[in-house]
Amino acid sequence: MDAKSGANTKTGTLTIGSESCTFPIHQGTIGPDVLDISKLYSKAGIFTYDPGFTSTASCESKITYIDGDEGVLLYRGYPIEQLAEHGDFLETCYLLLYGELPTAAEKKDFDLRVTRHTMVHEQMARFYQGFRRDAHPMAVMVGCVGALSAFYHDSIDISDPHQRMVASIRMIAKMPTIAAMAYKYTIGQPFIYPKNELDYSANFLRMCFAVPAEEYKVNPILARAMDRIFILHADHEQNASTSTVRLAGSSGANPFACIAAGIACLWGPAHGGANEAALKMLAEIGKPERIPEFIRRAKDPNDSFRLMGFGHRVYKNYDPRAKIMQTTCHKVLAETGVNDDLLEVAMELERVALHDEYFIEKKLYPNIDFYSGITLKAMGFPTSMFTVLFALARTVGWIAQWKEMIEDPSQKIGRPRQLYTGATRREYTDISRRV
Repeated sequence: MDAKSGANTKTGTLTIGSESCTFPIHQGTIGPDVLDISKLYSKAGIFTYDPGFTSTASCESKITYIDGDEGVLLYRGYPIEQLAEHGDFLETCYLLLYGELPTAAEKKDFDLRVTRHTMVHEQMARFYQGFRRDAHPMAVMVGCVGALSAFYHDSIDISDPHQRMVASIRMIAKMPTIAAMAYKYTIGQPFIYPKNELDYSANFLRMCFAVPAEEYKVNPILARAMDRIFILHADHEQNASTSTVRLAGSSGANPFACIAAGIACLWGPAHGGANEAALKMLAEIGKPERIPEFIRRAKDPNDSFRLMGFGHRVYKNYDPRAKIMQTTCHKVLAETGVNDDLLEVAMELERVALHDEYFIEKKLYPNIDFYSGITLKAMGFPTSMFTVLFALARTVGWIAQWKEMIEDPSQKIGRPRQLYTGATRREYTDISRRV
């Protein structure tokens, strides 16, 4: 039964002062019920107050489900562990967009459509030259993705289902190229064009690390690790950046502008920058022998130091993505043989935290940001690129959420309310009379 179908609808009563109001309660397929308070103001003349939307469902969705208490993450009903273990990223993209896993024929067709759209307009290369060489790659991403609407006028009519799908495929296909170009531009190397014979993740690695002077061979272990990172970051329910995409899209903005808005939100250190923050923390620790000192500080409630990359706002149990990322991380470290002080600190910190009673009791396990930061560093990516890779992977989730919102007949333009605490009405006085 759909949440708002009206069948077997339960109700809940809110008592405000001496007045009681009844509201419908909608039930999802799994997860908590929701009290529909959309008529609260018209009935009671009052708004709800929920900073951060910690108890507010802003939409109905069939895409992703999270049970933070049990450590569950489902894409269209499929556990993330199964998708990451047995599938590839483009299969996950198909699932998020269409709701079902593809058949062999559907997968082949989808892969072909994405592959044929990986190149960007040649004029985009000159667009990059408008940025300073030392610009953060995320600044470049926001500008370039937003600019796609200036190049692809034939896929910005959001009322046309065909144009919506063309725009979706284009963004999934072009995002690795745009991201790799942003990286190459910041390090002063020439752009590398995509190669259609390679799969999605291998192609991206080649565009990032190949140079024209020599042949680049993709390491299959690193390509598989990259693919898993993309799968694990593909969607994560109604988080800050996804909500930003939906809010921008509710105004009727074109899809390229909406995804650019999501990238801008993801750039924030409290959201997409968490793995970069984890590496900065490892740099602060510096040496494995200093770990006990920082463990003591983390336990001290009066110390401002916090272990980044441990625990999660949503997951009160072990982050299911972290288990997969841990295995992938160790495979990459074994393959690359990187000898790095930060990685040595990270591995020792992981060992200590997983066996410390304080962290076990409070369920402060290493999360996906901890392991992904270490993995990406070992693969050769600078920390400034971490959030870019996050944005690349999350693009399909944003698109699926945006597409679902556009096709939802009950969706309205987003217009949050506020609790106003400013000045009450005042009268204007002439500047000569003000004291």
